[in-house]
Amino acid sequence: MATMHPCEKVGVDFVDTAPYRFSNSVDLRITPEQVFEVMADASAWPRWAKVITKVTWTSPPPYGPGTTRTVDMRGGLVATEEFLVWEPSTTIAFRFNEASEKTIRAFAERYDVLRTDTGCRLTWNLSLDVDGPARRTMPIARPINNLAFKWFLRNLRRHTDKVYGSSANRSV
Repeated sequence: MATMHPCEKVGVDFVDTAPYRFSNSVDLRITPEQVFEVMADASAWPRWAKVITKVTWTSPPPYGPGTTRTVDMRGGLVATEEFLVWEPSTTIAFRFNEASEKTIRAFAERYDVLRTDTGCRLTWNLSLDVDGPARRTMPIARPINNLAFKWFLRNLRRHTDKVYGSSANRSV
């Protein structure tokens, strides 16, 4: 396993206060409950968030605050995550407790789900703080990162359309 470096154990408020923040939304033709089925499915993450190669839950279900998992990503990045919020059908949030890249000082994500007439709207908030050379390159990389995050959400919509099909919003 990769050498792990501790990250700052931030709270969910970090999502709104971090030096580098991204927020994007997607309308999905599934219920909020189905969004949480996708979020709990370790095999689904690499299908839509293409930077992720593997998700391993290290806590048993049912998932909630304190649940942990390990995420392997392209380029060799590995992170251990801890969920701070797990409110079924509305919000999940997690942070990195450790990362194989020592320039990641702090990292957290929050997913907010709102029911709509045609399914739901998922808003993905990703926030981080970095050290070293990453601090100098982050302003330049920010627009590229944001485009990638938008692409991941389009992938999520394609994935949920495929998994749940046209019958997905019958229970909305």
